[in-house]
Amino acid sequence: MYDVAVIGSGPAGITAAIYAKRRNLSTLVISKGNGALEKAKKIDNYYGFANGVSGKKLYENGLNQAVNLGVEIVQDEVINIELKDNFTIETVNSKYDTKSVILATGVNRNIPNIKGIKEFEGKGISYCAICDSFFYKEKDVAVLGEGNYAIHEFETLKPIANSVTILTNGGKIVQNRSNGVVVNEKKIKEFRGTNKLEEVEFEDDTKQKINGVFIAVGTASSTDIARRIGARIENNNIVVNENMETSVPRLYACGDCTGGLLQISKAIYEGTKAGLAVLK
Repeated sequence: MYDVAVIGSGPAGITAAIYAKRRNLSTLVISKGNGALEKAKKIDNYYGFANGVSGKKLYENGLNQAVNLGVEIVQDEVINIELKDNFTIETVNSKYDTKSVILATGVNRNIPNIKGIKEFEGKGISYCAICDSFFYKEKDVAVLGEGNYAIHEFETLKPIANSVTILTNGGKIVQNRSNGVVVNEKKIKEFRGTNKLEEVEFEDDTKQKINGVFIAVGTASSTDIARRIGARIENNNIVVNENMETSVPRLYACGDCTGGLLQISKAIYEGTKAGLAVLK
């Protein structure tokens, strides 16, 4: 049982972990890596680097600093989180129990540019199987994605819906972790309907009738995880108070996922507040 688990290893998450660990809290960081910071070739507007610094170098420095303090860092993908007396975090390879959680995986940039997704949001297009599966009882639905997150959404929908198809939009699905997965690898042209989603049309001009599609491309973002556990979301940002607390007790969020300036300085400020708030 950890005192705090941080999901995300960017500036916000690592800063929160450092502040928590310096106050002798048992601290775990779970991250799959490959965040936005690592992709930045050169950063010129961050304090203390006269000649700039690469995002990769800054990311590595942060990880090393946390490890040197004794923070435990696990490279894995979070696919679900549950709250009973404490939190249980489910990853692809394991499960972890913790008293509190800090979400810091950034924003979801994995909404594909397919015609109809924005038009049918809330009218057949959903981003959370646990939240919205009830509305598709005994109906035909699909999950858009190809990774472990998509497989998890499939498993959530399978006992409820009449049928569930995974749409990979031309990609190859991750090694099968579930029984009975129906996969369609065709490239998607458009999601269509009148007042609500009714079908998906593929680039080969074939069509499939569908009542709902759940977007699960890539890995689950902080907002995805927060939405699953019932935290308040506005404009696709996690709502927090001045102490970075969400509407769910002992669940915190910091960094890009809370909205506002998408800057390293803002992420570190919020990570600091979250790490201190957990101790309080």
